[in-house]
Amino acid sequence: MNKGFAKLLGVLALATAVVGCSTNPVTGKSQLNLMSTSQEISLGQKQYGPSQQSQGGAYEVDPELSRYVNSVGQKLAKLSDRPNLPYEFVVLNNDVPNAWALPGGKIAFNRGLLIHLEDEAQLAAVLGHEIVHAAASHSAQQMSQRQLMGIGAQFAAAAASQSRYRGLIHQGIGLGSQAFQASYGRGQELEADAYGMEYMVTAGYDPQGAVELQETFVKLSKGRQSNWLNNLFASHPPSEERVAANRERARQMPPGTRNKAAFDRAMRQLRKDAAAYKLHQDALAAANQKQLDKALSLTEQAIRKQPKEALFWDTKGKLLLNQKRSKSALNAFSRAIDINPNYFGPYVGRGIVNKNLGNEAQAKIDFETSLSMLPTQYATFHLGELELKQGNSRKAYEYYQFAAASGGELGQKAQQRMQQIYPQSNQAPRR
Repeated sequence: MNKGFAKLLGVLALATAVVGCSTNPVTGKSQLNLMSTSQEISLGQKQYGPSQQSQGGAYEVDPELSRYVNSVGQKLAKLSDRPNLPYEFVVLNNDVPNAWALPGGKIAFNRGLLIHLEDEAQLAAVLGHEIVHAAASHSAQQMSQRQLMGIGAQFAAAAASQSRYRGLIHQGIGLGSQAFQASYGRGQELEADAYGMEYMVTAGYDPQGAVELQETFVKLSKGRQSNWLNNLFASHPPSEERVAANRERARQMPPGTRNKAAFDRAMRQLRKDAAAYKLHQDALAAANQKQLDKALSLTEQAIRKQPKEALFWDTKGKLLLNQKRSKSALNAFSRAIDINPNYFGPYVGRGIVNKNLGNEAQAKIDFETSLSMLPTQYATFHLGELELKQGNSRKAYEYYQFAAASGGELGQKAQQRMQQIYPQSNQAPRR
């Protein structure tokens, strides 16, 4: 047996041993989890900010709504099987009807899901579901499974190299991984449904809210027309089976409060702005069809209805930039930043405009500010351009490396720049 093959055997054996020592904090069942509690918390804290930024940033028009959602979430979290996790709850400025949880109790709730709910019991159903995902270490399990499958794939590939059946083994690795992940995901969702209902009922909420929530998701899935809904239901697959399971559980649970009045008060501003967000969605649809004048008109209508929404100004800036109306775009991006200085998007847009106008010092500040919130291909590519122009080849190369790794047309341009800087090597010389 060669040394590499023996090493793989050892690593796989160690990983398998760890699996047997792990217990699901919610169900008490044996589970796969290669991460400690401190690692879960650290990972969640590191990813929470960038994850929010990549999905619209925090909803800022009515900060009271986030405080309300957080208060309901914290009440449920105290009753969870891991009440000592550093739970946080935020409302994101995102149209998609979705919610998600990171390891360590970092939970987000999209504006687009809130608008479909009717009372606090339904809100508690969503939050309870996501709290279970955190408390049961579901995200950590997914990551651990991917790690183990990677080790297993290496092991199987090593064995296959000595086998005349290696083609069939390689096929089996892929098929087995996909099937296991799909089944594992369904199990996690069912687990979150069941224990999430227990959390909300313990907190005094009506379990019927969880039944209605799943019914809402089924209705949305049947009428979906957008690609982002397809992505949503790939990760949170609704089904009549889940509705029936929640309904059966609810029949065995005591009735509780709905807290509709409190929910209605918290939702007043968001519901008032529903027409403005619909106009903005229509504007984005028009822009995707290259109908830029129509998109701009719809965006301006949205702004008139809710001028304090930075997202609308950011979209206006992008449309004006696309029409090469640089000064007007600059004003729109600056207005977005004035309203919400904590979202990366307008800084990228304003950086591009400033770069085009020759305001290179300010462009660099804008791009670097955006990177402090979320690293993006656009910002790194344009920073590479600015550094290259100033003769800072090494720093430019580093920015281009990041941009190239993201692929696409801009990634190809970044690769070309890298070859221009160091034509004899794919990497910059060592320091």
